[in-house]
Amino acid sequence: MAQRTWFITGVSSGFGRQLSEQLLERGDHVIGTVRTTAKVADLIEKHAGRFFAETLDLTEIPAIRPLIDRSFARHGRIDVLISNAGYGLFGAAEELTDAQVEHIIATNLTGSIQLIRAALPHLRAQGGGRIIQISTYGGQVAFPGNSMYHATKWGIEGFVEAVAQEVAPFGIGMTIVEPGGARTEFRYGSAQVANLMPIYDQTPAHSFIKMLDPKNGLAPGDPARMAARIIESVDITPAPLRMVLGSQALASTLATLRTRVADFERQTELAASTDFPPGE
Repeated sequence: MAQRTWFITGVSSGFGRQLSEQLLERGDHVIGTVRTTAKVADLIEKHAGRFFAETLDLTEIPAIRPLIDRSFARHGRIDVLISNAGYGLFGAAEELTDAQVEHIIATNLTGSIQLIRAALPHLRAQGGGRIIQISTYGGQVAFPGNSMYHATKWGIEGFVEAVAQEVAPFGIGMTIVEPGGARTEFRYGSAQVANLMPIYDQTPAHSFIKMLDPKNGLAPGDPARMAARIIESVDITPAPLRMVLGSQALASTLATLRTRVADFERQTELAASTDFPPGE
C-alpha cells in the first residue's frame, strides 16, 4: 500500500481522531489541525516525524490559506484533504442567539468552503488528489431543533457537489460523507444547546434532548468502523460523490428522498403550467 499524506481538520476528537490514529498506525503521514495541541500530545510523541499538529480555528479565515500553503510547501504533496472540523447546535430557531447563528455558519460552512478553496490550486498543480467533506445524513434529512446545523450541512453539500464537477477534469475527486449517529464527542460532549424556552417543551423542537442523554441509549454508529470506510473510499475510482454511513441513516435518507421525489412528481402539471406554450 502506497504511503499517503493526509491533511485533516479537527483531529482532537471524534472522526478526526479516529482517522488520524488509523492512518498513523498503518504508516501514513497526517497533518492534523486542532485548537490546542495539548489534546494530541500523545500523537505528537508516539508518531514523531509522521504526525504534524497545526493550530487552526476555522472561524479565523485569514489563517486558513497560509496554513494550507505552508503545509503543501513543507510536505511537497498532500494526497487527501479531509474537511472534518465542525460542531452541532441544538435548539429551536428563535432560541438561538445571533452570535450562535453566526459562529456555526463561520465554522461549519464558511470555514470549510475556504479550506477547500485554498487547497484546490495545490491539488491542480500536483496533478490531482482527493477531498473528503464530512457532512451528515442531516445534509439530506432535516429534524426540528437542528435548523442551523442543517443549514450549514445542506450548504456545504451543495458547494461540494458543484465544485466536484468543476475540478474533475484536473483529477481531483470529491466525496461527501454522511454519517448517521455515532458514539463520538459530537453527540455526547461537544454539542452546543441554546438557552431553551419553556414554550417549546413537549414539542418536536425539544425532542433532541432525549437523544443527547446517553442514558436513553447510545448511537448505533461505531466511529472506528466509520473511519475505516472513509479511508477505504480514497481507493475507489472515480470518487463516490456521497457515502452514507450507518443503516439507520441510510433508511432515513431513502425514506426522505422517496417522499420528496413523490411530492415533486405530483407537481408535474403545476410546473408545466408556468411555461410558455409550445411555439411561443
